[in-house]
Amino acid sequence: MKLEEIVDEIREVLDEKEELREEALKLTREIVRLSGSVVKALHRGELKEAEEKLNSARERVELLKERLKNHPDLYFTGYVQSAHQEFVEALLFFAYMTGGEFPSPDELGVPHADYALGVGDFIGELRRHFLILLLDGKVGEAGEVYAFMEEVYNALMTLEYPKGLVNIRQKQDAARHVLERTLEDLTRAKLSRRLEERLEALSGMVDEEAKQSSDP
Repeated sequence: MKLEEIVDEIREVLDEKEELREEALKLTREIVRLSGSVVKALHRGELKEAEEKLNSARERVELLKERLKNHPDLYFTGYVQSAHQEFVEALLFFAYMTGGEFPSPDELGVPHADYALGVGDFIGELRRHFLILLLDGKVGEAGEVYAFMEEVYNALMTLEYPKGLVNIRQKQDAARHVLERTLEDLTRAKLSRRLEERLEALSGMVDEEAKQSSDP
C-alpha cells in the first residue's frame, strides 16, 4: 500500500474512535449526574424519584457498554471507570435503603474492578445516612448503620491487589478514616444519651422528693 492509503485508513479508524469517545464522554457525564441524583433523592426519602433516576442511569450504562464493545481501549478508561463507580455506589445505596438484594458485577454489566471501587464509595453514603439518623435522635438506628459499615469495610479490606490491577488502596484508606470518625460520633451520641437519661431520672427523683415533702 502507498503511505497515503495507510494514512487514510488510520484517519478513518481514528475518526470513528473520536466520535465514539465524544459519545462515551456524554454518556458518562449523564451517568454521573443521574447517580448523584439517586443518592440525593434517597437521603431525602424520595424513593420513587431515586428509582426513576437509577433506571435512567442503568440504561446509559448498558448503552455505553454496547457502543464500546469493540473498543476496549475506550471502554477501560478513567472516565468510564469513574461513571461505573458512581453508578455502583448509587445502586448499592438504593438496595440498602430499600432492603433489596445487592446485584453482582455481572448482573450490572460492569467490570469487577469498577464495582470494587464503588463499594469503597458506598461507605461514604452510609456515613451520611448515619449522620442524618443521629441528627434525628435515632441513635439505635444509627448504630445499626455503623455495624453494617463495619461489614462493608471488612469485606473491602480483603481486596489486596497491586495498583496496576485495581487502585483499591486509596478507597480502603478513606473507608478506614470514615469508619473511625463514625465510631467516634456514635460513641459521643451514646454517652450523651446516657447522660440525658440519668439527668431525667435524677430530675424525676428530685420532683418526687419535693412532692413528698410538700404532702401534709
